[in-house]
Amino acid sequence: MADAQKFHTIPSLDKASKPELLRALESSLGSSFSSDPVCPAPNPLIIVISGPSGVGKDAVIKRLREVRENLHFVVTATSRGMRPGEVNGKDYYFVSKEEFLSMVEKDELLEYALVYGDYKGIPKKQIREFMAKGCDIVLRVDIQGAETLRKILGDSGVFIFLVAESEVALVERLIDRKTESKEELLVRVATAKEEVKYAKKFDYVVVNAQGKLEEAVNLVGSIIDVEKAKVHQRRTFI
Repeated sequence: MADAQKFHTIPSLDKASKPELLRALESSLGSSFSSDPVCPAPNPLIIVISGPSGVGKDAVIKRLREVRENLHFVVTATSRGMRPGEVNGKDYYFVSKEEFLSMVEKDELLEYALVYGDYKGIPKKQIREFMAKGCDIVLRVDIQGAETLRKILGDSGVFIFLVAESEVALVERLIDRKTESKEELLVRVATAKEEVKYAKKFDYVVVNAQGKLEEAVNLVGSIIDVEKAKVHQRRTFI
C-alpha cells in the first residue's frame, strides 16, 4: 500500500517537466540524486616503457607525447656526453659523473644504473610533482632499469616491452643508426639479442614494426585506457 502511494505522488510522465519528475522521484525515494561522478577519477599511473636498443623507444615516446594528453615524460639524468641534435633538459639532463654520484648520495633518484660505461637515473622530484597534479608518468628506460623498477614498484607500475617485428629487423636498425664503432655495434647487437628474452617479465608487449609506428603508439594508448578503466586501480607511492 505504501509503495502504491509513492507512485501516486509521481506526476504523469508525458505532462511533467524533467525537473518536476526528478523532484518527485527524489521525494518518493526519500533521497536526493547526486551529481558527483559515479566512479572516482582513476589514479595516476607510472608507465615503464622499455625494450632492446634500436627498437624505437624514442620514436614511440615522441609520437605518444604528440597525441596523448595528461602524460609527463620524465627526463632522465645521465653522465654521458650530449649527441648531435640533443637538448639538455629535454632529451636528458646531462651532468658530470661527479654530479650524478652526488644525486645518488642524496637519494634523489628512483633508480640508476651504469649502462655502456655511463650512468643513467630517474629523478624522484619530477615524478612526485606531476603525480600530485594527476598526470600519468612515462618512464623510458633500458632493460636493466626496468628490472630495477620492477623490484621497486612491483605490480603498482605498468610495464610495456617494445619489440621489433623480427631479430633481423632489429639488427638492421642498429646498423642504420651509425652512432657506434664496429666494436660497440657488436656489443649492442649481442646485448639486444639477450634483452629480447626479458619480454615475459613485462605486463604488455608491443610490436613496433618498421613503418607502423602509429599502430604501436595506438596500442600503447589502448593499454593506458584499459588500465584507467580497471575496477581495482594500481596505486603507487614514491
